[in-house]
Amino acid sequence: MSEPTVTRTDSGGVATLTLQQPVLSARLRTELMTHVQQVGADESVRAVLLTGTGRAFCVGQDLAEHVETLRGNASTSLSVVEAEYNPLILALSALRVPVVVGINGACAGAGLGFALAGDLRVAAAGAKLTTAFAGIGLSSDSGLASRLVHCVGGSRATELLLLPEPFTAETAAQWGLVHRVVPPEQVLAEAQSLAARLATGPTLAYRAIKTVLATAATDALADTLALEATLQVQLGATADHREAVEAFLAKRPAEFTGR
Repeated sequence: MSEPTVTRTDSGGVATLTLQQPVLSARLRTELMTHVQQVGADESVRAVLLTGTGRAFCVGQDLAEHVETLRGNASTSLSVVEAEYNPLILALSALRVPVVVGINGACAGAGLGFALAGDLRVAAAGAKLTTAFAGIGLSSDSGLASRLVHCVGGSRATELLLLPEPFTAETAAQWGLVHRVVPPEQVLAEAQSLAARLATGPTLAYRAIKTVLATAATDALADTLALEATLQVQLGATADHREAVEAFLAKRPAEFTGR
């Protein structure tokens, strides 16, 4: 039996999903979706770490695999975007817990879309990122246009998509696409440390924060205020909120349980 293209390890409430190859082959997409769905249903998981191996995180579609479908039927060769890529991005984005992405190396095309579907990103110093799509005569997919506009604004997003030139992790950090840049050999440890910290935090509050952030940029202020008020009422009744208040008054660290 062949080795898996995606592996999962769990430790201290953190589920680590590791891409064992840099291209999004059909098999990897299927295995990744299975893992994401399982993680989403696992109440013991309080943070997720998505990372890769070797010198690349993810460079997008397996073009060798794609060319075969292109030669077979060009009109349907990219139906996979709606059938597989879109559900994957939605599933990643909908995870109820914080998602940390460890960009261990090159990140391109749909791979960049997958990285931006996470909440926080740690990248290897010197790693090259690119939108890539226009270079092969395509638009964007995997939510890349939406994420770029949200992260860097419409003007720079337009430039990055029309002129898909590589940029470094350091530049990505200046633009706000990446949150931390560390030496390549420290990416996994730094991402694990960040995920572990989140896994010991107020899980329900994190979920609420993700809910508000998902629509805050597009909703009217009144709608955002109403959503925030509703979520605060719900969070006010949680054990974690009560614990945090008691801990503050007692001048001790809070011990969150995710409830």
